[in-house]
Amino acid sequence: MNDARRGLPGVDALLGSPEFGELLDAWPRSLVVTSLRRTLDGFRDELVAGDRAVAPEACEIVEATRRELVAGATPSLRHLINATGVPLHTNLGRAPLPDAARAALDAVSRGYSNLEYDLEAGSRGSRHDHCAAIIAELTGADASLVVNNNAAAVVLALNELAESREVIVSRGELVEIGETFRVAEIVAKSGARVIEVGATNRTHARDYEKAIGPETGALLKVHRSNFQQAGFVSEVSIEELTAVGRRHDVPVVHDLGSGMLPDAERAFGFPWEPNVRASLDAGADLVTFSGDKLLGGPQAGVVLGSADLVARLRRNSLLRAVRVGKLTIAALEATLRLWRDLEAARTEVPALAMIGADPVALRERAERLAGALRERCPDAEIEVAADVAEVGGGSYPGLQLETWVLRVTVPGRSERALEAACRRVQPAVVGRVRDGALCLDPRTVLPGEETEFIDSVSQAVRGDG
Repeated sequence: MNDARRGLPGVDALLGSPEFGELLDAWPRSLVVTSLRRTLDGFRDELVAGDRAVAPEACEIVEATRRELVAGATPSLRHLINATGVPLHTNLGRAPLPDAARAALDAVSRGYSNLEYDLEAGSRGSRHDHCAAIIAELTGADASLVVNNNAAAVVLALNELAESREVIVSRGELVEIGETFRVAEIVAKSGARVIEVGATNRTHARDYEKAIGPETGALLKVHRSNFQQAGFVSEVSIEELTAVGRRHDVPVVHDLGSGMLPDAERAFGFPWEPNVRASLDAGADLVTFSGDKLLGGPQAGVVLGSADLVARLRRNSLLRAVRVGKLTIAALEATLRLWRDLEAARTEVPALAMIGADPVALRERAERLAGALRERCPDAEIEVAADVAEVGGGSYPGLQLETWVLRVTVPGRSERALEAACRRVQPAVVGRVRDGALCLDPRTVLPGEETEFIDSVSQAVRGDG
């Protein structure tokens, strides 16, 4: 055995030493023992690999064990501050919830709820009824169903309509939606067979007409919500596609993905985006969309359309695997209620507020935050500069949001080192590196996070983290 390893003290000896008394007072003995064993194993591996020449002193073992205990007690999923400027950042959890949704979560999470209990009748109810009325009010849909995400909504719809049959979709709409998941693979998981029509850049109504046969179960239109096509391109509108479906008595499923409810131009002055009500008005039999994109609520998938088709989906056994729980229902219903008043939604739904933020107000906010950071970090160079951001989350591809950022540099430290330091503090601040500086965009720093933002960034810039 390596002589250096013999210098490692035993577990019992360390636990009985005065140095470990503080840890044993602060933590359960079983956790201290487990963490100590892991710590000793780590030191042992370093000695074997030659990364250490001598065994650590007891004080070093204590400190390493303390770090192990703290790391084990820190939640893996935790709050951070988004300073990327991307409102619907998929990696950061997409849409932050409105205050009303958070209050609804708190209310139903404290104890019991009427998740599947009809208070009027005093008998069993359905969890699928809770959001149905508000969705019908906002969209005009005959019926709806909420599942755990939009992909699940598509799979459920196609499984019911086209299991062991064909689903016809344009080649130009066979998109990849993230983490290498592709529409064709999702359709296949539903038990249907994909029939591709048209070309990558151009698809016509006649392409669908020619492909329809006795095995056709559905026509699928997919909103290309995460990229754009330009040049010599054409696609079949939802109005044209539903006309084809009606002529051949084949249901049309419209996967909208991004989930804008009304006409975005008229409601908010945003650029045009396919919307739920227009799709239903065009005659789509089923429409699916996400809850945590432009709707600004929790992760969920909503499928809505004709009452008879939605009733079939409710009876499909796959629904059990993709249904949502009380927390999602509570947050989604509260978010949807905000959409009754579009002016209120624009300010109270954080995703909408961030997308529609006034560049002048953003610049003023950036200057205020920069001033606070300069006072705390005199060695840093902090300037406010014009920049652009994206919406993110597979929404509004190509749209660039005019914004203002804090460009942070520190002599002797690289921008990558600064970015990493911001990720290590608590709460972490996630920014972006651009043109030799750490860029922090206040667009996505929520109003209640400004103090934490200044504290965390100051700590990281000064090297205290």
